[in-house]
Amino acid sequence: MAGERWTIYWNEYSADTYLYGSEITYHKKDDVEFLNRLMPPGTVIKQWYSKTNFQMQKIEPALPMIDGESSYRISINIDMPENENCLVRLVFYDRYEIEAGNITLRDSVTDFRCPLKTYSYRLQLINGGTTGFRFHSIVIQEIDDETDEGY
Repeated sequence: MAGERWTIYWNEYSADTYLYGSEITYHKKDDVEFLNRLMPPGTVIKQWYSKTNFQMQKIEPALPMIDGESSYRISINIDMPENENCLVRLVFYDRYEIEAGNITLRDSVTDFRCPLKTYSYRLQLINGGTTGFRFHSIVIQEIDDETDEGY
């Protein structure tokens, strides 16, 4: 049985996006084209937050609040050239903004649990050796451990 489901899109706010030498084309809400031939691997391309300081950042949180009690499934919908790659990293923070753990995802669908003391988290799209791609969405879904285990 699946629980709540949240879809994350690439918004046009650019302060949390790697812009140096990047060409970003917003075709639609669920179709963003990214191109940067000179960006080194390991660079954070785009970042989303579950908690923000609106007065400082001028953005609202794009991620749902999640907790260490539940399991989640993350689905990454990105069109990538063959033999090129992007990684997704989830970085979890406690209530004092100290890192409580992180997970790096290499597959398009992955199940995960966050640390129990998670208060907020960030989702980072990281260059794993690509020069361009088309980003559609990232879906986070709460899952029931017992019935979805064989998925």
